Amino acid sequence: MKEYKYTINGNKYEVTIDGIVDNVANIKVNGEDYKVELEPEVKPEKPKVVVRPVVTPSPANSSKGRANSQDALKAPLPGVINEVKVNIGDEVKEGDTLVVLEAMKMANNLDAEKSGKVKEICVQPGQSVMEGDNLIVFE
Repeated sequence: MKEYKYTINGNKYEVTIDGIVDNVANIKVNGEDYKVELEPEVKPEKPKVVVRPVVTPSPANSSKGRANSQDALKAPLPGVINEVKVNIGDEVKEGDTLVVLEAMKMANNLDAEKSGKVKEICVQPGQSVMEGDNLIVFE
């Protein structure tokens, strides 16, 4: 049992809450009994958590790191690979978009700096990369 004393606009109220059962409170105000139906408590909806799959590089993609490869498209800044737009063996021309890299909440199209043939794809969508990592290796 909880007791409260209030003064509202100069009027004094003594309120006793005897108990709450099934959202109905038994309340006594200045000696007079009341049954008060309470609104159900609204629980805030929890935001849904989006989990990206963990991508582990395959042994074939061993040159993903910072190994020196002159004929490779490298990550210009750290980010997450959103999309790889080429396949091994594809002929690409200078200016073709090869990879979409998300960095600082922006999608960045990474284009071929020169024409060539795709020898190796070192990344997969969802994979995090660091600045300088090889993304695509050319023949």
